[in-house]
Amino acid sequence: MDLPFDVVDLPDTDHPEEGDRVPDFERPLVNDEYWEDVSLSELTDDGPVVLVFHPMDGAFPATYIWNEIRDRGWTEVDNCEVVGVSISTPYEHETLLDERGVDARLYSDPANGVAEQFDIVNDLDGMSGISEPRPAIFALDEERVVQYAWVADEWPDFPDYDEVGDVIEGL
Repeated sequence: MDLPFDVVDLPDTDHPEEGDRVPDFERPLVNDEYWEDVSLSELTDDGPVVLVFHPMDGAFPATYIWNEIRDRGWTEVDNCEVVGVSISTPYEHETLLDERGVDARLYSDPANGVAEQFDIVNDLDGMSGISEPRPAIFALDEERVVQYAWVADEWPDFPDYDEVGDVIEGL
């Protein structure tokens, strides 16, 4: 297939794997109306959380990922909460949620510190000093222990959505 972009292999990472406990963090958590600082542990205190790291809002991978999540109904399940993480600002997140018709909350992490903690930083080609998280999904239990991990190893790359759906159903 002749793609209008290059597929790039990404370097190996030391990201959290199944059985690892992920670090806690606090960032603005945004929905389509407002945001507030919320820690990850506050979310997992209420039950399992599926963290979806995605490129900046407006980039085609972010749009594709959130369209899939919306169309598969992941944000409507009762057994866990699906939450996004990217470098985009709260204002950009509000726009993404509104334009995609997604009922979810997204962490705003403009300095990409959370991706650094998870070792899933993607340095943007041709943009010195600018990075974003590589696409990744971590299903966490109430203790922030990884029950499922998928991290992109090339750009662009997407998870096996059926597999992630099965994980969500099993949480």
